Amino acid sequence: MTLHLGYGTNGLTDLRLDDALGLLADLGYEGVGLTLDHMHLDPMAPDLTERTRQVRRRLTSLGLRVTVETGARYVLDPRRKHGPSLLDPDPDARAARTALLVRAVDVAAELGAHAVHCFSGVTPPGTTQDTAWKRLTESITPVLAAADRSGVPLAIEPEPGHLLATLADFHHLRGLLGDPGPLGLTLDIGHCQCLEEATPLECVKESAPWLRHVQIEDMRRGVHEHLPFGEGEIDFPPVLAALAASDYRGLTVVELPRHSHAGPELARTSIDFLRDAMTRGTAPEGAAPC
Repeated sequence: MTLHLGYGTNGLTDLRLDDALGLLADLGYEGVGLTLDHMHLDPMAPDLTERTRQVRRRLTSLGLRVTVETGARYVLDPRRKHGPSLLDPDPDARAARTALLVRAVDVAAELGAHAVHCFSGVTPPGTTQDTAWKRLTESITPVLAAADRSGVPLAIEPEPGHLLATLADFHHLRGLLGDPGPLGLTLDIGHCQCLEEATPLECVKESAPWLRHVQIEDMRRGVHEHLPFGEGEIDFPPVLAALAASDYRGLTVVELPRHSHAGPELARTSIDFLRDAMTRGTAPEGAAPC
């Protein structure tokens, strides 16, 4: 079993999308984590439908798979990073984020994507936990309905500092929603190192049944900073072996959103690092070898 490696366009924002996709194909990546944003595929643009079809043709011609990611910083509000969120006190603002995610599901269906990524957002000041979870469940329900209609799963990401920050929080949301089929998990390997009590290897094993998308980078304990491989603390060979031995068939996408200035070179060194780590990886006891 092998992993299907991709690279996130949020780490290639200095390149035109066509050039970024061509670069990744030339380097040997199998797919791309496509962040919907103004510099690549703008979800707010009036020509979104036609532009999406053009991107689909480009992906097909290059043989690239795709996951749609929705972590653009200022796509809805030019003054608030990641705002408004699914937890915003203003119901109209929450509805705007919900509408964006439904649009992302439609784009993903047109592209043939294997998942749509999202996150909860930070709990606003003065908001109780009960209120925040209620807003999240209400705001995400129409997105799950769209995902169910399209057949493209929604993969929510535990994000440090957000309401939904850990794997335990993901399972809490599943319980609140009645464990809907379209709801899956985006597992960020670096976040496991940063925040989770379990190791990244243990996180992969424990979350395997719900994995719909994987992001990967290096990171240090207690520091939410996405680092190039080799600059953090993660022991990657056993982590990659565990992923390869699981039933996960989606993309494993390198996420270095603050390194776009060096994106082409990091895309090259990242795939070299991951290929080497996969070769050196030893499958966990009782699992099939990579």
